[in-house]
Amino acid sequence: MAELFVIGIGLFLFVLLGTIYVATQRYKLAPSDQILVVYGNVKNKQSAECIHGGGKIVWPLIQHYAYLSLRPMTLNIPLKHALSKQNIRINVPSSFTIGISTEPSIMQNAATRLLGLPQSDIEKLAEDIIFGQLRLTVASLTIEQVNQDRDSFLRIVFTNVDTELHKLGLYLINVNVVDITDERQYIESIGTKAAETAVNEALVETAIARSTGELGQAKADREREVGVAQNSAESEKGQKEAEVNRRVFVMQQEAMGKQGENVAAAEIADFEADLIVKQADARKRAEVAQRNAQKDIESAQYELEGERLRALEVVREEVSKKTVEIAAEAEAERQRRIARGQADATLARYQAEAEGTRAVLEAKAVGYQKLVASAGGDAKAAATLLMVEKMEELVARQTEAISNLKIDKITVWDSGNGGANGEGGSTSNFISSLMQSLPPVHDVAKMAGVELPEYLGRVKED
Repeated sequence: MAELFVIGIGLFLFVLLGTIYVATQRYKLAPSDQILVVYGNVKNKQSAECIHGGGKIVWPLIQHYAYLSLRPMTLNIPLKHALSKQNIRINVPSSFTIGISTEPSIMQNAATRLLGLPQSDIEKLAEDIIFGQLRLTVASLTIEQVNQDRDSFLRIVFTNVDTELHKLGLYLINVNVVDITDERQYIESIGTKAAETAVNEALVETAIARSTGELGQAKADREREVGVAQNSAESEKGQKEAEVNRRVFVMQQEAMGKQGENVAAAEIADFEADLIVKQADARKRAEVAQRNAQKDIESAQYELEGERLRALEVVREEVSKKTVEIAAEAEAERQRRIARGQADATLARYQAEAEGTRAVLEAKAVGYQKLVASAGGDAKAAATLLMVEKMEELVARQTEAISNLKIDKITVWDSGNGGANGEGGSTSNFISSLMQSLPPVHDVAKMAGVELPEYLGRVKED
């Protein structure tokens, strides 16, 4: 029993030490800049188990492991010719900083879709997603919304891109838009218009402030002059009263008092006249300033309207020019097609005529060949047969030659006694001579190199 107990204790220690050794050799830690991905036979029947900020024993034969880097990746996205909501194409070059997320659900997507891929392939996948989402975002906004409210534009881009990157296990760290431009200088025109509007508003505010300042100054001057006049009048009045008090007689005191009042009234009248003049001058200057400001505003509006009309005229001229060019090209193409059709018709007609002529010649050649064969191969006999066939036509042509003679009148002097030696008279001799003037049939055949057969008659020798 003691021996069995010792053996059991030894086996237990051996298994324990072996387990500790395997555990220490197969225990894998996840560095702070990496995710440990254990795949194979893992818990919860998942495809992989992701660990960040810890470690795990990777059991041999049933499990394996790999790492995903958490280092950020910067992508330059040179988006060009993106179509905005106003159908104006703009350029939005930007840079995006992305990385693999450590959120459990997103990290699981990274283990499923990115494990084992090189960084270049991961960046290519992210670029495709960013390009698509950036184009969709630009297409949903106007140029004013993209250019003037950059913060809202970046928030929308961030939300759209980040949501799509989560499907790969990535997330968006930062986005920067370098500059926004367009081929039609629409954005530059917006800036120019805003600057001119600000300048015009500043001019108007300056004119209003100047007018207000001048009115305030005039009011202050008027109050000061009124105070001085009142003080002077009171002082003068006190002096007059003191002078009157020094007078012994009541009449002299009243007279001097009346004189003081008259002087004070005259001075007050002068002050009021000066005040009216100054008020009129202040109003005049304010009206001039206001009119100048209005003039500047109208001038700026006139210039802007002129620029707009000139731009509209340029566009109209371009459209008219394009219309004329398209019409000219269409007419030229129509003429070219008509010319090609006529040329094809002429060529077809000539080809048909050539085919007909060739068919006639081939038929004649076949007929001549058969005719020579029927004559026993004697070409001369075949030619004689052809000449005999045409004899009737030759005689008809000779007759036609006489019948077509136009003789208005024939006068024959004949004594009626007949010719000498029993010959005919002059009339019969004329007819006989006319008939003899026609070439005999045998002579015509000889001219063609053909000797007629004897059954057609023979030429009488002299």
